[in-house]
Formats: sequence, C-alpha cells, structure tokens
Amino acid sequence: MTRSPHPTQQVDAGLMWFRRDLRAFDNAALHHALSQCKQVHCVFVFDSDILGPLPKADRRVEFIRESLVALDADLQALCTQQGVGLIVRHGKAVEEIARLAQELHVQEVFANHDYEPAAIERDAKVRGALADAGIGLQTYKDHVIFERSEVLTQMGKPYGVFTPYKNAWLQKLTPAHLESYAIQTLAKALAPRPKHLQLPVPSLADIGFETTNLKQLAVPTGSAGGQMLFEDFFDRMDRYDEARNFPAVKGPSYLGVHLRFGTVSIRELAGVGHQRMLAGSKGAEVWLSELIWREFYHQILHHHPHVVKSAFKREYDAIAWEHGKLAKQRFAAWCEGRTGYPLVDAAMAQINQTGYMHNRLRMVVASFLVKDLGIDWRWGEQYFAMHLNDFDLAANNGGWQWASSSGCDAQPYFRIFNPTSQSEKFDAEGKFIRRYVPALAGLNNKDIHAPWLAKPIALQAAGVEIGKNYPEPIVDHAQARAETLARYAVVKKTA
Repeated sequence: MTRSPHPTQQVDAGLMWFRRDLRAFDNAALHHALSQCKQVHCVFVFDSDILGPLPKADRRVEFIRESLVALDADLQALCTQQGVGLIVRHGKAVEEIARLAQELHVQEVFANHDYEPAAIERDAKVRGALADAGIGLQTYKDHVIFERSEVLTQMGKPYGVFTPYKNAWLQKLTPAHLESYAIQTLAKALAPRPKHLQLPVPSLADIGFETTNLKQLAVPTGSAGGQMLFEDFFDRMDRYDEARNFPAVKGPSYLGVHLRFGTVSIRELAGVGHQRMLAGSKGAEVWLSELIWREFYHQILHHHPHVVKSAFKREYDAIAWEHGKLAKQRFAAWCEGRTGYPLVDAAMAQINQTGYMHNRLRMVVASFLVKDLGIDWRWGEQYFAMHLNDFDLAANNGGWQWASSSGCDAQPYFRIFNPTSQSEKFDAEGKFIRRYVPALAGLNNKDIHAPWLAKPIALQAAGVEIGKNYPEPIVDHAQARAETLARYAVVKKTA
C-alpha cells in the first residue's frame, strides 16, 4: 500500500538532503519534498567531519560512493527533464548545506531523522545556519518504524528490556505504519541542476580515499543491490530461525549494510516479515524480531544517551578491567585473530578481510574479549565501529553491552560463552574455520575446535605446529571464567 500525497502549500523550491537513506523510492523526506515543492534539488554531502577519522581504504565509503552513482541514475530515470540528478559535495555538511541552499534559492531543506548524538548536534547547527538565511529545515521519520518515545510502557516510560518492548511494538503496529511513500507519481517536481552542478559523482580519489576489496567481495550496492539481496533472502526467510546460527551456512539476509545506509526500506522489510509471520512462518517471526531489536537499541540510545560512553546499568562501571602491557598484547591478538581459539580467530579474520561478521560470531568474540580476556567492552566496540560495513552506533553499542551484561538484558553476568563448545555446536564440521584459518584446514572435524588438545601425530599429519603456524591459547577458558566471576562480584555487591 502506498501513501497518497496530502495537498500542501506549494513551496517554490526545496532541497532534499540525502544521508542514511540512499534510495529514490519509499523515502519519507523525498516524498514530502516532492509533495510540497514546485521544484526539488537533491544533494549528498561527503561530510569531512565524518570522513576525517576513517582509514583511507574504507569499504563503507566505497559502498556509499557506489550507491550514490546508482541513486544519481535512479533520480535521472524518474524524470524526463535533462539535467536532473544528484548534487554531491565534499566538505563540512554544516557549511555545504547552507551554502548550496542559498545558491539554489530554496525556501526549505528536507531530510530524514538521524539519531546519533553527533548527527543531532550537526543538524542543530545546520538548522541554525539555514534559519539565519531564512530557510527552513524539515525532517521526517524514515529509518525505523517506531522512533524515540513512540513505544512506551503503560506508565509512559521507555522500555529497558527487549521482550516487553517487542510485544508492545507488535501491538502498536498497523498497516498504516508499513505504507510506502509515493515517489514516482511526484517525480515531475525534480528540478534540473544548474549547468555548473551537472557533474558526475566524485571518485574515491577525489575525496581522498582509495578503493578496497568491496567489488572482489561482490557486495551488492545501491537500492538495486539491496533489492537483489532481499529477493534472495525471501526464499530463505522461513528457515531463518534455524539457519541464522551457523556461520558456514547461507542463513542471514546480509542486509545490514543496506539498512545502515538506507538502500532498502525498513517499511518494506518489516511489512514482508510481519506478513509472513502472521502466515505462520517461525523464520519470519525471528527475523522480524531482529528488526525490532534494531529499533529497541535506537530508543535506548535516545532515552539513555549515557550508554555511548558508559554502561547502561551504571553499577557495571565499577568493574576493574585488565589494563597495561599484557592487556594491550591480548587485545592485539584478539584484533588480529591470534587467540589460539579457532572460531574466535576465524571470526576476526572474517571482519578484517570483509568488513562483515556473522551475528552468532559477534556474540562469541565479544564474550571472549570481555569475559575471557577481561578487557573493557568499549575497546571491542570501537574496533567494530572502525571495521564493520554495517556499523550502527545504537546496535553496536547495544550488542557490546549485551555481551558484557551491562546493557538491556535480563540475563545475569555469569553468562559466559565457551568458545570451544560454541565452535563444536555451530561449526561442527569446521567449514567456517577452514575458510578463514587455512593453517588448520588439515585437522579433522574433532580436533579443529581445540587443536591444542589434539594428539601430536594428528597435528603433524595436518601440518599444524602449535606455537609456530598456529598460536597456543592465550588464556585458559576455565581459569578465565573463574576470574570473570570474581571480577563481576563487584556488581553483585552493589546490586
């Protein structure tokens, strides 16, 4: 179902500012811009404030760049007028948006909500700069189904535990929440760019970046790429509840990066998942729950902004984490996949080589860092933030706090994943390990999960030399578990 445009007062010219919504269909802000304005220009800004800290070869920047090329083509295809397309700027968004809005003589700028603290601060500055020029900024909900305070307890307070939030989310959902925003029927309002702005999307080199292995990895980009992945997952959705836990199996949707940059519509995804759930699909029900988790963490970030730097459960800030030279050495071993625990090392090789990590493995490696190595969860959170293609502050923070038991979780602190038993259960045949830790490929399905326990003859036959071409375990799990229980006792005392 598509939302019909509401009759609104016509504005002569507007500017659509794309951010985390790189698609020309079912886009709330674009819909409202086209509905309200006689002419609409479209812009994306490679924000130097965001790009500054990133490595020069960053898959996310390349994903955005390729998706902008697709978006530019999609905008051109929507309208027959010559010169229609995307204006791409490189600089500080605070300056570029105000400057371009004045240059194009627009009366309103349209954008979709961005919920991260830095983005909120940026948007406040942009709003002020535009207001100084007599230009308005209108923003809309597009990235989630329910935002901020739309799902509250009966007492009017935000939820702190997922399951009650999920139940309330499902109860509140109506078909109207899933309706798409019409774009094509309004596209005649797209305005031709001034001649000097009819430029192709800048190359990575133009903005100071280098190509990565994104194309070799065959990561689909743009809205067409997102649609292709969603259609592929559609046939697997009913088995998601079982297949999602096994990293060597094609179980996930792989849509994380597309959700992150808005090359897919959350309304379409949630709508299909909800429809399939109502038809009795257990897989669709579990997958929809994952989409709801995403929104749960967004509302946690909104209501509890302290989670960005400290524990959701403040008593967990009393924990004394390992520090000093040994902690740094062990953290480096974790980052580089040299822990001596094959599933952990394979997972870290996956993120380092591809920018992706299977969700089950995100939990395994996070538990290992925090509860086997005793290292502050914020170290791991920052590493994921720098390396994950689908990095999202709210979800990444929520996931790491879940792993450290300091977040929104009813489970107690003594939930500690055993990396060996996780390996035996979820990669029983060692297929995933063999792919990412080729030094262990010759071991049998039993020995590959704990090679340090294998018999010398088996190691020799497989060409594995513990301590030489594959490391010894950097900690003993049983001993580390005991140390974690002691470390977390401070929480028990303050509870």
